[in-house]
Amino acid sequence: MSTIDEPIDRQLAELARGTEEILPDGGLAAKLGQGRPLIVKAGFDPTAPDLHLGHTVLINKMRQFQEFGHEVVFLIGDFTGMIGDPSGKNATRPPLSEEEIRANAATYEEQIFKILDRERTRVEFNSTWVSELGAAGMIRLAAKHTVARMLERDDFSKRYAGGQPISIHEFLYPLVQGYDSVALEADVELGGTDQKFNLLVGRQLQQDYGQAPQVVMTTPLLEGLDGVEKMSKSKGNYIGITEAPGEMFGKIMKISDEMMWRYYELLSFRSLEDIAALKASVDAGMNPRDAKFALGREIVARFHDEAAAERAEAAFVAQFQQRAIPEDMPEVTLEADGSSIGIAYLLKGAELVSSTSEAFRMIKQGAVRVDGDRIEDRGLEVAKGSTAVYQVGRRRFARVSVV
Repeated sequence: MSTIDEPIDRQLAELARGTEEILPDGGLAAKLGQGRPLIVKAGFDPTAPDLHLGHTVLINKMRQFQEFGHEVVFLIGDFTGMIGDPSGKNATRPPLSEEEIRANAATYEEQIFKILDRERTRVEFNSTWVSELGAAGMIRLAAKHTVARMLERDDFSKRYAGGQPISIHEFLYPLVQGYDSVALEADVELGGTDQKFNLLVGRQLQQDYGQAPQVVMTTPLLEGLDGVEKMSKSKGNYIGITEAPGEMFGKIMKISDEMMWRYYELLSFRSLEDIAALKASVDAGMNPRDAKFALGREIVARFHDEAAAERAEAAFVAQFQQRAIPEDMPEVTLEADGSSIGIAYLLKGAELVSSTSEAFRMIKQGAVRVDGDRIEDRGLEVAKGSTAVYQVGRRRFARVSVV
């Protein structure tokens, strides 16, 4: 087990891994140099009952802090959830009911300990201190920020310029999130890149309340299975951490070979040195599928167990063998005209058919498969960033990447 006595350079290298920004420059090194456990906060609004791998990018970062002996606070925004986070939204987000928040929060607590150490994790609810503010306290808090500063936030400014309504209560969201940092006396706050404004409000409020301002660390928003849009249940491109082992493994195998390395950086617990060595092996001729298998086993084992991961891999391999999908096949890269390419044009571009009309005919006959699954939609659009095995008839195969 690592401790806070680990060299600062080593802590910085691992903690900076996969981050987008660390503000201010040198701030994290200065905090680590204090030689005490830091209070590291990350907030999650209980907007849905289940977490997906995109959510775990932040939780993985919390685990890294935990392994160096720092104190992590998993903050459930039961109060802010009733406001509705406006970050990145072009319309007012409907708030959740208290019943929805309680139900979703209960499942969060069950899921996070698949990654975090239960004994060394503080789970807090921000209603604990925000409810105590009362109306007078909320007015005093609101007095610490200006409307002009709020409108500096990109989503607010765009909505204002576009004549779209902004409700007054939405201005309270970043203020309450910032006040959470005051209540917890946070040294570090983690958040996605879409939370940067809110995290910086926390720094300002801590200064207003006479505290040392927190370090802000933002992490990228993990792309989903399509390799383009951020992972989201509403977009259907997610991998849920409560999914069955076989389903989870199969979804991981659908990510593109290029995207696999981003998943390694943001989701794997392997060291950076191990990942670099694995990538070098692929560059030297190792089948990227084997590296993806290793990633799939690691992720499935984390949320289930080693035996489940082995069974999921074996089932996946057996499924492909039963469908007579060859290991060696043409590797084709096609450029999308926009964000996607039509299935008929993809099949023609990969030289699996001689014309788009033949592609449509083969689809109608049920002779076209993608990763072993028969497709029937002649209007299917294949997203940019995807990689899959396409089969026409019994003998024509190609692994196609859309860029």
